[in-house]
Amino acid sequence: MRISSGLALLLLAACGEGAADPNAIAPASDDAGEIECAAPGDAEFARVCTLDRMQSDEGLILTVRRPDGGFHRLLVTTDGRGVVSADGAEPATVSVIGDNRIEVAVGGARYRLPATVK
Repeated sequence: MRISSGLALLLLAACGEGAADPNAIAPASDDAGEIECAAPGDAEFARVCTLDRMQSDEGLILTVRRPDGGFHRLLVTTDGRGVVSADGAEPATVSVIGDNRIEVAVGGARYRLPATVK
């Protein structure tokens, strides 16, 4: 299911490590349904990736897809760990990059996502 602006739940309650807060809401993408990303090896970000979401027992699962066909599944946990790699194959690193924005790096790719950071 594709996310349109204002529909996704992506939340962090703590800086750096981050913890999910299921009661806060942040838009997941711009009006075109795309978020900023950089494929492995790319220095520059471009607003070309899409974001799908699916609720699971463990939390919100985000699937971020790049134009080259690559994708990563991220889990917004409900146990205080924040955003982690959903499949566990490669660890995700989360950095707060500004007001209500985080950058998630996994497998050489980087994704910039809106988030509520407390």
